Amino acid sequence: MAKKKVAKKKATKKATKTGSKKSTAKSASRWPAQKQVLFRPERLKYVRKLIRSETCVFCEAREKGVKPESLLVATHGSAMLILNKYPYNAGHLLVLTTRHVGRFEDLKPEELADTQALLQKAMRALTELYSPGGFNMGLNLGSVAGAGIPDHLHWHLIPRWPGDSNFFPLIAETKVVIETLERTHERLVPYFT
Repeated sequence: MAKKKVAKKKATKKATKTGSKKSTAKSASRWPAQKQVLFRPERLKYVRKLIRSETCVFCEAREKGVKPESLLVATHGSAMLILNKYPYNAGHLLVLTTRHVGRFEDLKPEELADTQALLQKAMRALTELYSPGGFNMGLNLGSVAGAGIPDHLHWHLIPRWPGDSNFFPLIAETKVVIETLERTHERLVPYFT
């Protein structure tokens, strides 16, 4: 009986060793994991606030007019629609006043009405052209609240889809966007003309 137990232990030990060799061989063939690397060195200057313009980028876009280089998509009364230069998702839009104003309480009634009407139209356009599952919409009032350009009030309108978020923005300050700004501009401009 004792001989059977010893033989059984040896067989179990041998099977465990063999199994661990197989699993070690498998994991060794997968390491290091192959990865795609996205290099965006120009983003670092923006993230670290090293690029500071003497003029307002939104006002510059208004002056340049509707074209891919300006990122301006449309104007509507005292409001304008601009692509976000560093979008969180394809179709990330900014709705803002044509007048350079940074405080919500300083908006004139017609500016508030025009921005809200343009937000609504932009949401309809994105719904028709991109079929998102939902939206994030809002504004950051003041730099401590996250406004990158606090002196020119702007609403963010971001289309969202199931599974569109991942770990990249958290660990690499990088967002994978599936469409170029030029293509987004090309798709949206006809909707507003």
